[in-house]
Amino acid sequence: MDRRKMIGLAGAGAFGAAAAGVVGSQLFDRAEPARASDPGAAVPFYGTHQAGIVTPAQDRLHFVAFDVITDKRDELIALLQKWTAAAARMTAGKDAGSIGAVNGVAEAAPDDTGEALGLPPSGLTLTIGFGPTLFRTAEGKDRFGIAGKRPDALADLPKFAKDALKPEISGGDICVQACAHDPQVAVHAVRNLARIGFGVVSVRWSQLGFGRTSSTSRNQQTARNLFGFKDGTANLKAEDTALLDEHLWARAGDGADWMAGGSYMVTRKIRMVIETWDRTSLGEQEAIIGRNKGEGAPLSGAKEFDEPVFSTNGSDGRPLIPANSHVRLAHPEMNDGARLLRRGYNFVDGSDGLGRLDAGLFFIAYQRDPRKQFVPIQTRLSRQDALNEYIRHVSSGLFACPAGISGTEDYWGRALFA
Repeated sequence: MDRRKMIGLAGAGAFGAAAAGVVGSQLFDRAEPARASDPGAAVPFYGTHQAGIVTPAQDRLHFVAFDVITDKRDELIALLQKWTAAAARMTAGKDAGSIGAVNGVAEAAPDDTGEALGLPPSGLTLTIGFGPTLFRTAEGKDRFGIAGKRPDALADLPKFAKDALKPEISGGDICVQACAHDPQVAVHAVRNLARIGFGVVSVRWSQLGFGRTSSTSRNQQTARNLFGFKDGTANLKAEDTALLDEHLWARAGDGADWMAGGSYMVTRKIRMVIETWDRTSLGEQEAIIGRNKGEGAPLSGAKEFDEPVFSTNGSDGRPLIPANSHVRLAHPEMNDGARLLRRGYNFVDGSDGLGRLDAGLFFIAYQRDPRKQFVPIQTRLSRQDALNEYIRHVSSGLFACPAGISGTEDYWGRALFA
């Protein structure tokens, strides 16, 4: 059942025009994705690359990491095929299954949970990734005969200075990133994938996010994190095709043919020490970040997108952008040109029982090779960043996200299991 049919006639006219354009564009790899100004529209599921990477970042996130609980290769492949079919349906605004939430017989469980009935696609994207433990378990077991296909770029992340990682909310065999403009649409998608996967996978951990902290298109304004600063000003953008080819998309020549056209995802749950930050002076906050809080300009400039000039000193002879500022340490100029495409989200998970907010940033970054991009950048930040006084890294994940789905005969992971 198409859940868009449940929408009232008043909304159907406006949505219909957008939907017609999307259906026509699904034939092309570079289809125009849904924009924040059109939050109900569908994002094409099929294409050269998976949606949800360079797609203009949506407002909401539901991220989930699964453990595979079967050792049977055929069962895992069958699940990936079912998941792919369900994902294609849900991203188009349909129920997860062909029968739907309300059209089946009363004696059988529905093949859709129903909480998205009446809701448009809301820009839903579903992006899958495979973790190192899918290839070989922590005990060294090659459950599915794919250990030899583990990419070198999927090397385990090192332990960084000041890491306080919790194993129960880190890692995972498979991840799914669900992004949408409506949180219920994202939650519905993850819930149904978990339902379909019962007996083959189990949820290891998940994270809800709101308020994107990165812009992945030049049509989007830069968002703010929970410290109140604009975040991701220098992020790679969908329009930067040459830079994306260099820094984002894996190539067959990189050492894993099945990953050509894919990308590597790093996740980090970063808890912010909100209460301490809120008592810090504005001047110190700006020095720690390296940008002013209002405009978002580097301390060496006047406008947000002014390029930072690290050699400029103030009247006291010190650099305008401090040597231990976040902007300086994370900048490509300080990291041999390494760049990332970020898709992070704010989170608030209640309080910690001591009257402090359990809040912060769920960092997501895509890149061509984490060993050459995320790892050296984070190594520098973990050792020198003045921001470390106010943040704690409590979760970490690394996943290989393959290329996009070519059509209805294709499925997530087909090239890996071929």
